[in-house]
Amino acid sequence: MRMYDLIMKKKHGCTLTEEEIRFFVDGYTKGEIPDYQMSAFLMAVCFRGMDEKETLSLTMAMAESGEMLDLSAIHGKKADKHSTGGVGDKTSLILGPMVASLGVPVAKMSGRGLGHTGGTIDKLESFPGFSVALSNEQFISNVNRMKLALVGQTAELAPADKKLYALRDVTATVDELSLIASSIMSKKLAAGSDVIVLDVKAGSGAFMKTYEDARKLAELMVKIGNGAGRKTYAVISDMNQPLGFAVGNILEVKEAIEALNGRAPEDLNDACMTLASYMLLGTGRAKELSEAKELLRESIETGAALRKLAELVKAQGGDERYVYEPDRFPTAKLSYELKAEADGYISEMLTEEIGMTSLILGGGRETKESKIDLTVGIVFNKKIGAKVAAGETIAVLYANDDDRLRAGVSRLRNALCVRTEPCEPLPHILGVVDKS
Repeated sequence: MRMYDLIMKKKHGCTLTEEEIRFFVDGYTKGEIPDYQMSAFLMAVCFRGMDEKETLSLTMAMAESGEMLDLSAIHGKKADKHSTGGVGDKTSLILGPMVASLGVPVAKMSGRGLGHTGGTIDKLESFPGFSVALSNEQFISNVNRMKLALVGQTAELAPADKKLYALRDVTATVDELSLIASSIMSKKLAAGSDVIVLDVKAGSGAFMKTYEDARKLAELMVKIGNGAGRKTYAVISDMNQPLGFAVGNILEVKEAIEALNGRAPEDLNDACMTLASYMLLGTGRAKELSEAKELLRESIETGAALRKLAELVKAQGGDERYVYEPDRFPTAKLSYELKAEADGYISEMLTEEIGMTSLILGGGRETKESKIDLTVGIVFNKKIGAKVAAGETIAVLYANDDDRLRAGVSRLRNALCVRTEPCEPLPHILGVVDKS
C-alpha cells in the first residue's frame, strides 16, 4: 500500500477502506509518511469529503493510535461532557458536581485554554494547590470513592489527532466537517466514558458560526459516538454572546460557585440543566428529562452539588475553603467601568472579540507556553436585549496592567453594539441531536 495511491484515490472522490485509513493514520503517527504527502491528502479530503463510514474509521484509527483509557474498574456507567469551545463557558465546573452528587461517575479529561476560549483546568487551578497530575490509579480511585475526578489530557491520548491537527492548522485544512468531528470524537472515545454529551456551540464566539453548520457537526459526531458503541447526545447552544456574565478564570469560578448556590444567570442555568439532564438520561439515572431536571434542582437546593465541588477540590490538593468563601480569591488591582454612550438596547455582542479582550487583559494564551493571569477578565451587567441608559455601566473590566487595560477597553467597546430599536433576548438552547 502506498500513500501516493491513497492521495490519488481521494482526489478522484473514491471511498477509502478501513484498512487504507488505518495505514495512513499509523504511518503518519510513526513518522513513516511525510508531511507533504499528508498535507496533499488532507486537502483532497477538504475538496472531496469523507462519508460516514470513512469518518468513523478515521475516528477509531486516531483514538486507537495511543492509549485507550480503561475505565472498566470504575463502578457504574461513566458520563462525560465536551464543549466545542466558547467564551464564558464554565459549565463543567457546575454540571460535573451536580451529576456526581446524584451518584453518576464523571471521569473527566479536560484541556487548558488557548486563544479566546477558556480551559476548565485553568479555572480549577484558581483554587490554591489544585492539581490535575493524578495517576490512572488515583483517577479511578477518586471516581469510585466520590464519583468525580478531573485530569489533563496526556500526550499518549490520541497522538495521531495531535499530530494531524498541528498539520491542519498550518495548511488551511481545519474546517472540513469529517476532520473536525473525528478530531473531537477520537479524544472522547479514547477517554473511555460510556455516555458522551456534546455541547456544540454556534455563533460569533464559536468555531461553527451558523446553526446549520453546528447542526451538521452535531449530527455527525452523534453518529460517530453511537457507531462506536457509546451513547451520545449533542446539545446545540448559542454563542453569539458570552455564557453567563463573567469571562476570565477566577471570575468564572466565582460565577460557577454562585450557580451551585442556586443563583445562576438564566442562560448558564439552561445550559447546565440541559447538558446534565442528558448525562443522567444516558446513564439511566433518570428516565425522562423532567425527572432529570428535578433531580438536578434538588442537588442545588440541598447543597449536595456545592459540597461535591468542595470534595473535588480537596481530593486534588486544593483549598476547599474557597468554595464556601469565594472572597478569599485574589482580585485584579485595576478596574474600569465601560458605560453606555447613549440610551438604547444591546443588540449585538461580537463574542470572539470579547474573548480576545480577555486575552489582551492577560486572561488567555496566545501560545501554549503563555502564562495567564487568573484574576483578570470582564463581568457584564447587560447582555443582548437589555435596555441601557446613557452613562449606565454595561461591563467592568479587570486588569493588572495599565496598557493592557486601555487596549482591552478599546477592544471591548468595539465589540458591543447599542441601537435605539428594542431587540429580543437570544435563546440559549437551539436544538438537541439524540439519535443517529
